[in-house]
Amino acid sequence: MNIQTQYNYETTWTVTNEADLLRIIEEEIGNADPNGTLKYIKEAIKTGKTITVGSCRFKEEIKNDK
Repeated sequence: MNIQTQYNYETTWTVTNEADLLRIIEEEIGNADPNGTLKYIKEAIKTGKTITVGSCRFKEEIKNDK
């Protein structure tokens, strides 16, 4: 699963690796559980949702099968 991120001041989505996802989540939520939050994000975006944590949004990358 590829996860894309976008800060509220950005206009484009970026595919982000798991280490950077954890860093972003930790920056946004502080000392809360970044691993648990990432697990929640992964489950939620499977249904097509976009999840916002602080000032960053997360969604699953949609690939066109053309």
